[in-house]
Amino acid sequence: MSKEEILKDLHEGVVEMDEEKVQEAAQRALDEGVEPMDAILDGLVSGISEVGDLFDEGEKFVPEVLMSSEALYAGLDILKPHVDADDLGVEGKVILGVAEGDVHDIGKNLVRLMFDVSGMEIVDLGKDVQNDLFVKRCVEEDGDIIAVSAMMTSTMLAIEDIVDDARKNAPDAKVLCGGAPINEKTAVQEFGADGYANDATEAARVALKLLKE
Repeated sequence: MSKEEILKDLHEGVVEMDEEKVQEAAQRALDEGVEPMDAILDGLVSGISEVGDLFDEGEKFVPEVLMSSEALYAGLDILKPHVDADDLGVEGKVILGVAEGDVHDIGKNLVRLMFDVSGMEIVDLGKDVQNDLFVKRCVEEDGDIIAVSAMMTSTMLAIEDIVDDARKNAPDAKVLCGGAPINEKTAVQEFGADGYANDATEAARVALKLLKE
């Protein structure tokens, strides 16, 4: 079986919520000499990215996203022990949560999954998190990045408060934000954040970049 066929099976298995298909394809990837990180990124992650897009378009719903996540983790359990430590990126701890007053956490959960795949340690504060708790926990946990999601215009202003708090009380921490009403200009120029991402895959990429700075 070719590498492309194996990656396709991993991708489809995640989208189809088929744990068994994902596990079989993951094992086949190892047996056929496919680089585990390629299988994770180009198979599992591309699958969950499509699931995220389908959710945004109203084609998939929360239970299906969760089942796809379980299928992804079933493959990850097989592949991750074989990944070269150098391929997992930079070690770092991320304080992750959804801004105060906001209960939309599907995007945040996809971001968590991507951070996990990338080898980062995650402290997940959940949704509707008090502004001051992000920095408080960052100091307590010696975090490297504070990642904040806001899906409503009424809650995105919390990011500016969190950035200000971080600059005063956790000056070494980087602040990464994202969410439907936010763009890079708003995040970086207006709120003063260190990074912005418009989806989960980009969030992991930006976080790894921030950890290397």
